[in-house]
Amino acid sequence: MDRSEATVTTLGEMSSTRRRWPLAALAVSAGTFLASCASNAPQDYFDPAGPNAEKIDTLQRPVFYIAGVVALIVIGAVGYIVFKFKDRGQDIPEQSHGNPKLEIALTILPAIILAGIAVPTVVTVFDLNKQDDTECIINVTGQQWWWEYDYATGECGGVEISQPIVTSGELVIPADTPVLLRVTSRDVIHSYWIPRLNGKRDAVPGRLHTLRMQADEPGIYTGQCTEFCGLSHARMRQAAVALNQADFQTWVDNQLEPYTAPEAGTLAATGEQTFIANCSKCHQVNGIANADGTPVLSDPDLYVVSGVAPNITNLMTRTAIAGWTFDLINEECRDALWTASPDEFGAMYLAGVTPDCFDEAALRDWLRNPPGMKPMYVDPNNLDSTGGKYRGMPMLNLNENQIDELVAYLLERK
Repeated sequence: MDRSEATVTTLGEMSSTRRRWPLAALAVSAGTFLASCASNAPQDYFDPAGPNAEKIDTLQRPVFYIAGVVALIVIGAVGYIVFKFKDRGQDIPEQSHGNPKLEIALTILPAIILAGIAVPTVVTVFDLNKQDDTECIINVTGQQWWWEYDYATGECGGVEISQPIVTSGELVIPADTPVLLRVTSRDVIHSYWIPRLNGKRDAVPGRLHTLRMQADEPGIYTGQCTEFCGLSHARMRQAAVALNQADFQTWVDNQLEPYTAPEAGTLAATGEQTFIANCSKCHQVNGIANADGTPVLSDPDLYVVSGVAPNITNLMTRTAIAGWTFDLINEECRDALWTASPDEFGAMYLAGVTPDCFDEAALRDWLRNPPGMKPMYVDPNNLDSTGGKYRGMPMLNLNENQIDELVAYLLERK
């Protein structure tokens, strides 16, 4: 084969490859589109579970369908033009000023479509901001990289909250009850979003943004931060847990129960002292006391950029840790909880982390190397830019005996 023949062969192969690229791209796009339409996903905004999310869904579906039809028409027209009028070496067509009637029609039609979308969109935005029917207030604070929930005293869904409750990761609310969230941030901008219950709301330092939240039925509804906020932005998740009134009352009572110290001489009792020595500088456990009876109070202002760390008083009543990133329950129990019927869900959730469901490996891995599991700072040895404070949980260099003690102690925090 001479050089000219080789060149022709190579060009032919390249041409064939170029012809296959559009088909491959179309196949990938179609697969991605169909995957995105899967129903019953944990964060499926096409599967609303509350009145606010239903309003959003009622608005977005016709817009989605109209946009789909327009996209098909545009893609079809472009494809037809590309292949029908492909350059084959012919002379340049005669240029004209266009068709005024067609240009006017193509201006008016999009304007009508946009107006048809704009009016219901504005109405929906105003409807979503109505909050005069909310029955309780919960303060939501974002920080790198987890969410804190602070329950105000007063009645919430028929349940009296006599003392403030501070928790993290899981927002527990009464089902079929409108709740007012007051969203802010302690460090950088975050964005709070639980798609099956409502739209997004930015958490901005120094500002307070409100959001109405309501779940129709008991269950667990997941979400995550949607504003880039640092190294572990993708690992800043959250969940809303809806309980019926009786179960919500049980949850509130449990959160307000007085602290019970571990039995003397047990591994958990040793773990309590290990916790005081290594963890209590940042993490609060309500009611814990020193040997002389003085309360142990955390002071994260001295160690953490955001000035706060998760309150872990009732850690084992939650299902995940570290910004709701790593499960405290194993996969089998998690799947059973997430798929439980509304009637069964409350009892399963209130059982907390039971011995047969406890994912001990995940907790041990976290205590052993938090920065390795969840990146928090670029250079842990250079804290000059933060005044010597950490972003997130630092490496504590715990030995295996200390980890055994802490696990035994934390298992009793429920």
